[in-house]
Amino acid sequence: MHIRALILAGAVMASGGMQMRAQMSELPPSPPVGTKEDPAKAVDGLFSMMEFQVVGAAKAMPADKYSFAPTQGIFAAGQTTQFDTVRTFVAQVTHLAQANYFFFGWSDIKPDRDLKAIGSITTKDEAVAALEASFVYAHKAIATITTENAFVAIKPVDGLSTRATIAAFAAAHGNDHYGQMVEYLRMNGIVPPASAK
Repeated sequence: MHIRALILAGAVMASGGMQMRAQMSELPPSPPVGTKEDPAKAVDGLFSMMEFQVVGAAKAMPADKYSFAPTQGIFAAGQTTQFDTVRTFVAQVTHLAQANYFFFGWSDIKPDRDLKAIGSITTKDEAVAALEASFVYAHKAIATITTENAFVAIKPVDGLSTRATIAAFAAAHGNDHYGQMVEYLRMNGIVPPASAK
């Protein structure tokens, strides 16, 4: 079931990301049809599309709105949804930073920061710095994926057991939180940079 979900998530991200890909000058052009791609480059391209959106959203939210979280009062009167456990915007950003270290912990690359401390960050500057550092870490891990090891079973992460599927799921997970970040931005009258024309 995980594989089908990953394939579907990848297809959705690829089709919705064409405009975004054009905006990302650091991505190389697509290889000719029929070319066998390096798995690290293929996964890195997918991951980079998500990174572009997430980091853009994190930078777009003003520092004084980093403590923002949806509350009952924002929605229709009488709605019974509970909001006491909803993440603040800063918690969305730091969760993604921690998740990047978690998902790519299978690599032999040692994190350069205290991962638990990321969860206690409350400021925009620190949160964005932690997020960007986590993407550097993730890209280093992705670069170690090869044709030989991409689909070799390793210690499972959230039920996924290969480097390629864990990396693809990390991109899908990031897109899930990006969708939440978009709502937070829009609730504050901010157009997400990836949606701006």
